[in-house]
Amino acid sequence: MTEQAVAEYRIEDLAHLSGATVRTIRAYQDRGLLPRPERRGRANVYGDTHLARLRQIADLLDRGYTLASIKELLEAWDAGRGLGGVLGLVAEVDGPWTDEKADRVTREELAARFGGSHDEAAIADAVALGILEQIPGIDDEFLVPSPQELAVAAELHASGVPLAAIATHLRELRAQIEHIATRFLEFTTEHVFARYLGPLPPTDAEAAEAASLVRRLRPLAQQSVDAELARAMKLFATRHLHRTLSEGPVSSLAEEAHSVALPADTIRAVQRLVGVESTAEFIAAATEREVQARSLDAMASKHRDTDSVTQKP
Repeated sequence: MTEQAVAEYRIEDLAHLSGATVRTIRAYQDRGLLPRPERRGRANVYGDTHLARLRQIADLLDRGYTLASIKELLEAWDAGRGLGGVLGLVAEVDGPWTDEKADRVTREELAARFGGSHDEAAIADAVALGILEQIPGIDDEFLVPSPQELAVAAELHASGVPLAAIATHLRELRAQIEHIATRFLEFTTEHVFARYLGPLPPTDAEAAEAASLVRRLRPLAQQSVDAELARAMKLFATRHLHRTLSEGPVSSLAEEAHSVALPADTIRAVQRLVGVESTAEFIAAATEREVQARSLDAMASKHRDTDSVTQKP
């Protein structure tokens, strides 16, 4: 039988096949990430092991590893501790944490779902928050990572909540949810995953066991939040209802909304000044400032009158 020929490459050929540049290949050699080539006279010769290693490095970089951590993983690989289990664990953690499927929506569909008007400021807010994602090369269509979250926003808006208020509420909620996620990760790391976090990468068996634990624990955070949110909503909503029924409706102007008719010219002037989406907020703020100014004037006037009476002979 004829032995299979061993592939040999010049550095330029290796660069072409791997997608790396010649400069990058030499840098990897200098950092110990890539074995030195075989020297043949004045030429350096590379083989399939070099090509495979370059593809491994590219894959790990795509997964978010730094070159320093990649070097540690590759050294573990060379020492006989496989990368398969580690990459399986990374894939498990990087995988989707929800069964929800992303969707797409056009600008026209967004306008129809949110009152019929094109609100570019609200769209910019949604993109900044990640509710919508720009699709490269397409201006009138967006990716929706969570259709459920967009549906909640549409329902709130249909119930009378301004889009700016929805965005503000989501920012506040997100900060609190991220704190909960951080605490859950710290808790599970301390009590579950600490045994896999040694100075060396885990073995294939350890990584597979850790990946299985991730699959089992993944839904627990959401289930815990769902259960506690339901408990808290029942507690506080019931308490609020009882207080309202026993004490009557809140009559404070600061807490009770009233409809006030304003001249159309005034509304248009405010819209030109701050935009349609901020009109209600601007009018409310201007009204509050005027009330505060008049209250201060009244207090000062009362003080002057009292002072005048006091100083009479």
